[in-house]
Amino acid sequence: MQYQRFAKYIEDQSGIVLGDNKHYLVNSRLSSLLLRFKVATIDELINRAMQPNIYKDISSAVIDAMTTNETLWFRDTYPYLALKNIILPELARSGKTPVRIWSAACSSGQEPYSIAMIVQEQATNMVHVDPNQCQIIGTDISPEMLDRCRFAHYDNHALARGLSAERKAKFFKPTKDPNVMRVDDKIKQMVTFKQMNLLGSYSLLGRFDVIFCRNVLIYFSNEVKSQILNKFALCLNPGGYLILGSSESIQGLSDKYEMVRCNPGLAYRLK
Repeated sequence: MQYQRFAKYIEDQSGIVLGDNKHYLVNSRLSSLLLRFKVATIDELINRAMQPNIYKDISSAVIDAMTTNETLWFRDTYPYLALKNIILPELARSGKTPVRIWSAACSSGQEPYSIAMIVQEQATNMVHVDPNQCQIIGTDISPEMLDRCRFAHYDNHALARGLSAERKAKFFKPTKDPNVMRVDDKIKQMVTFKQMNLLGSYSLLGRFDVIFCRNVLIYFSNEVKSQILNKFALCLNPGGYLILGSSESIQGLSDKYEMVRCNPGLAYRLK
């Protein structure tokens, strides 16, 4: 396998650094595409993927496969507690409308829909953000993932990962398939999905009060991390919040933010 060449191609296209000795990951992610595109070997698939002008569909599918990461509802819990108990009340008191929240690299949609559920839940508080005045944008590099986000149907396996029985009953509706449920329309209509590569320009998205970019930066080089963090800063309204993954930090990468202890967890606020 032309591993180094392929790893460079994926980094150039998506920013994701595969690192050394990830042959097993490439094989496991791409093996299912062999039958789909009637290609005999992984090497042949990779060769075609690196010729996007000729094999656009293969190239897109390979990048999808290499950049799609698993996700779950209300991952790590604390970012959603911070949103519900600290950030949204602060925005409500400011009187700002609309409140805009960006879920970057949203994969199959669990994160932006979890955010929408939190906005709905806090609407019963005395001080709250009106859900009708909240715009949530989910972006991802993968067109296939975005189609799944917009369809908003999830099987029992996906629903079991991080979703309480109470929220499942409140925010999901049954479908004809007993093993699949769909996101309730009142949640679904709060979220808009757009294709976007984090290496590209963010200017068309506008400004946000909160950006979620969780468990994504770990896949990038420090140089790309720094570029992304500084571009996020240009997208945040004054005092806006950036919420990263539990193992991610901005230390040594950007001086645009101050750390905020949310107890539990951390967030970063634009200086």
